[in-house]
Amino acid sequence: MESDEMMYHATPQTQGKVAHGTIDHKTASNRSNIILSLPVYSEKYGLMGKIDMYKQKEKILIERKYQLKQIYQGQIYQLWAQMLCLTEMGYEVESLAFYETSTNKSIPVQMPTEEDLIGFSRFLEHFRTFDPATTIFSINPNKCIHCIYCNLCDKTNEDNVYT
Repeated sequence: MESDEMMYHATPQTQGKVAHGTIDHKTASNRSNIILSLPVYSEKYGLMGKIDMYKQKEKILIERKYQLKQIYQGQIYQLWAQMLCLTEMGYEVESLAFYETSTNKSIPVQMPTEEDLIGFSRFLEHFRTFDPATTIFSINPNKCIHCIYCNLCDKTNEDNVYT
């Protein structure tokens, strides 16, 4: 959007943007073996994105979040996608973690198994073939009021709890 972010960013998005500031500006670390904010791509999976932090010496990929009350499968998929891109680009990744900036805690994440990667590939295929015009959408008001995009959604008249 080309308008004022305050109009459409909920508090968690603003906190996340602030937390990502040092990554995006590559000032979170000045160590030469730490790669920050690297654009990544996987031809095999048809993915592209940007990693937060890769510690070359430790071979660990880290995704920073402001706060993690619960880790959702989508967040794990995000980390796996970044790992798959990095690996395809020639980097070795031996471990994964989330880093919660609000508590200064590292949360290890298991590396995906072959079975996990099959499930991930199925998810990608389902995502790519999803057609919102032909999918029945049921509104869950509790989810809507906690969704950071609630105020932009045409499926509900609820306001999120962050306004």
